[in-house]
Amino acid sequence: MRLAGTVVAAYGRQYRIELADGTTLLCVPRGKKSELVCGDRVTVQRTSPDQGVIGALDTRRTLLYRSDNFKQKLIAANVTQVIIVVATEPSFSDELITRCIVAAESQDIQVLIVLNKCDLSERLAAATAALAPYEKLGYRIVRLSARQNGTLLLPCLAGHTSLLIGQSGMGKSTLINALVPGAAAPTREISQALHTGKHTTTHASLYRPSADSALIDSPGLTEFGLHHLSSEEIAHAFIELRPLLGHCRFRNCRHDHEPDCGVLAAVCHGDIDPRRYAAFRSLCAEIG
Repeated sequence: MRLAGTVVAAYGRQYRIELADGTTLLCVPRGKKSELVCGDRVTVQRTSPDQGVIGALDTRRTLLYRSDNFKQKLIAANVTQVIIVVATEPSFSDELITRCIVAAESQDIQVLIVLNKCDLSERLAAATAALAPYEKLGYRIVRLSARQNGTLLLPCLAGHTSLLIGQSGMGKSTLINALVPGAAAPTREISQALHTGKHTTTHASLYRPSADSALIDSPGLTEFGLHHLSSEEIAHAFIELRPLLGHCRFRNCRHDHEPDCGVLAAVCHGDIDPRRYAAFRSLCAEIG
C-alpha cells in the first residue's frame, strides 16, 4: 500500500517520513541516489510497522540550496517563508543575511528577520541599527528573547512552511524549544573564546507548531554560496533594484560602470544603500 508523507528529518540515506495521521516511518529511498530534504513530499511503501521505502518524490514548489564552484547543498523544499535568525550576541554577519535574502527572493519566498536575545539591552541598539536597512526595504523584523517570549513568533508561522536559518549561536534551537515544547532541540553555551556559537543542530528537522504550520530547523550556517544564480537573477533578488532593471542605456548593463545606468544613478542620488549596492556587486563578481 502506497502512503503519502513528508520528510521531517534526514540522516544520510535514511529519512524520517511523517504520514497524514501523524505517525512516522524510518525510510530509505529506492536506488543509490538520495537527494531528499526536509519538506519534500513523497510516496512511501511500508515494509514493517515502523519502516518503509520511498518510491516517488512529488514536484517541489520551491527548493532552497547553496552552492559553490564544486558542489551544492540542498537545504529544504516546499518552503513558503524563510526566517533569518540573528541575535544581539554574538555578532551576526550582514553578508550572510543578504545571501539568505537573495536565495529566498530568487524563488519568491517570503522573508522574515528575527532579532533574538533582545533582553541583552546593552547590545540592542547596535543590532537594531545594523538591521535598519532591511527594515527600510520592507522586510519585517520581529524582536524577542527566545528564553522569555519566543512564542511571539507563533502568529507569523500560521499558514506557512517556514525555514529557520542563520549562523550558529543565534538561538535557533532555543527558539524551537519555545515554539514546539516537545521538540527538545539541544542547546549549548556560546563559545566566548571564538565569539561564535557551537553548532547544536547537525541535521535539519521539521516540526509542527500548530495544525496549519510547519517549521524547519537547519544547522547553523557559516557560508551561503549562490553560484547557481545568474547575475540577472541576483539583480532581481535585490528588491530595490527591480524597478530600475531594464531602464539602462544598454540591455546587458552590469550596473558597474556603464554610462546612463539607472542603478548607478540611484546609488549616486542616495536612493540605494551603498552597503547593499556593494553587496550586489560582490555577489556578481563572485559568480563571474
